[in-house]
Amino acid sequence: MNGNAFDVELDVRQLACPLPILRAKKSLSPMSAGQVLRIVATDKGSPQDFVDFCKKTGNELLSSTEEGGEFIFLIRRR
Repeated sequence: MNGNAFDVELDVRQLACPLPILRAKKSLSPMSAGQVLRIVATDKGSPQDFVDFCKKTGNELLSSTEEGGEFIFLIRRR
């Protein structure tokens, strides 16, 4: 699997905390273990929110990057 491979994409741009996390939780729920969710967010707090979310839920934060004010996260479902 290359670094850009993902199974489901979630666009939570313009949504403020806690909505990106809630939407991510909802998107991860039907996914199979090992599948990857790609999330695009604009909330400034989201990098730390997703670190905390993954610690709490046991899902794996594969990457967290910023491109032009947008944060892109890849999370592997546990």
